[in-house]
Amino acid sequence: MIKDKQLIADSSSHTCGKPFVVSSPFRVLNLYACLGGNRYKWTDCEVTAVELDAELAKLYQERFPNDKVVVADAHQYLLEHYKEFDFIWTSPPCPSHSRARFWGFGANGKKPIYPDMKLYEEIIFLENHFNGKYVVENVIPYYKPLIEAQERDRHLYWCNFKLPKDLSSRVKNFGDSKNGKTETIESWSEFHDYDFTKYKGEQLQLKIARNLVDYEAGLTIFNTARGIIEKSNVKQPNLFDGVL
Repeated sequence: MIKDKQLIADSSSHTCGKPFVVSSPFRVLNLYACLGGNRYKWTDCEVTAVELDAELAKLYQERFPNDKVVVADAHQYLLEHYKEFDFIWTSPPCPSHSRARFWGFGANGKKPIYPDMKLYEEIIFLENHFNGKYVVENVIPYYKPLIEAQERDRHLYWCNFKLPKDLSSRVKNFGDSKNGKTETIESWSEFHDYDFTKYKGEQLQLKIARNLVDYEAGLTIFNTARGIIEKSNVKQPNLFDGVL
């Protein structure tokens, strides 16, 4: 695990406007990585994970020892390093956009806050400057999204490729009125195949567990993006191939 200031990166490999060619190995940037719910089933790739919470970053590194883990501001890291990757997944913080927080105003004494516009900053930035494939993931907000997204299950995805209608997301059998089973950290640990009680930081364990993307959905999206990139990277026949 390293600090951002320790990195010295050459970002001149491919710039905006040039044809995009996938690298080998397949380079992935996983921003606001948390405990890597989305990343759990990814294979054959080189992942750089960025997480500001040092305790989460430590646990992520233990879970994925071959990934490069950077303790840094993911928003700033994206701006400085986006050219170094083939695929970028970013999940900016969702509380200021969530319907749950909005509905809680009054009853729970929560004061209204401005929506964190870093979400839209990253969408616009990636759409206009990044040559690879990207996913920006967040909750369905309490307002009409300012930029059109693809809705799947309880999430919105802003991508520069079309997602499958079915992301193979699993359905949890606890924590709502339909199943009647109580939500516990143990039930979430079983669902995500991770022991959340390992986390001893300042955030609530249940909050972390709820925010993880289902790993089957993460795998489906990853494979879709990678398949598109690899297909586009197949060498097209040259008009003069075979001509002496």
